Amino acid sequence: MTLAILAMILGVALLVWSADRFVDGSASTARHFGMSPLLIGMVIVGFGTSVPEMLVSALAAYQGNPGIALGNAYGSNITNIALILGVTALINPIAVQSHILRKELPILTGITALAAWQLLDDRISRFDALVLLVVFAVLMAWTIWSGLQTKTDSLGSAMEQELKARDLPIRRAVFRLITGLLFLIVSSRILVWGAIEIAHGLGISDLIIGLTIVAVGTSLPELASSVIAARKGEHEIALGNVLGSNLFNTLAVVGIAGTIHPIAAEPEVLFRDVLVMAVLTVSLFIIGYGFRGPGVINRYEGSTLLACYLGYMGYLMVGVFVR
Repeated sequence: MTLAILAMILGVALLVWSADRFVDGSASTARHFGMSPLLIGMVIVGFGTSVPEMLVSALAAYQGNPGIALGNAYGSNITNIALILGVTALINPIAVQSHILRKELPILTGITALAAWQLLDDRISRFDALVLLVVFAVLMAWTIWSGLQTKTDSLGSAMEQELKARDLPIRRAVFRLITGLLFLIVSSRILVWGAIEIAHGLGISDLIIGLTIVAVGTSLPELASSVIAARKGEHEIALGNVLGSNLFNTLAVVGIAGTIHPIAAEPEVLFRDVLVMAVLTVSLFIIGYGFRGPGVINRYEGSTLLACYLGYMGYLMVGVFVR
């Protein structure tokens, strides 16, 4: 058990470090090849911060641990909204201004409804997974097209400033990209092994481990980047990290894992975890859209989101100990 705990700690630490190197390397490499700052922000950085969830869930599905795969994806979504946005808003209230990001809020609500509908039969079949991947591909194409039609966008401007501040020579950028990806794979294997061993040792389901420890661990890159963006006043990046990551988790992460191996889901995944995810998503839509003016996630709303996360974690832990 001690070795498994150390493996979890090492896996999470390596995951965060390697994700940061991978994002830096891939973003700088893309810039050297002429990709626009807006596309780098939407595609490269959005993908990069969600790579830990993708690798961990894909590996868990391949090894026959669907609870970790599904729990990691949906648990990360809950963590992103309740914990990360909550903490970020407490540091600096988040203004919602970008036209592109405002469009993503109702889309995210619809994607969450799709996830709930697919789980009505308590499983994600390969057909369900392929549907998720097709929807993801369509959304990515639409997002890129919309971004290219916009001449000026605050997300693109913020990303351009960030790239200039962290510019790397092409060789160093490629080296960071490759080493980051390699360590992402290694750290994912270490993390999944540790999670499985802890779950079996404590008699806890893979799902609970995926929803809690693994979800928080794989969401640390989003937490770090969102907090840094909030401190700099880059609200679009802070909110974009969460919205993009949740879209990626619900569609691509679950889709890839389900394609590798069909996922059998426990009934509580729908009636507890997806329900919490849906309520948080709808509340984020209401808070962020700003029906009475420019949307702002203030400190009061941030503390409410954080309280919801602590309540959800407490509920999960009570369920473990009662059993």
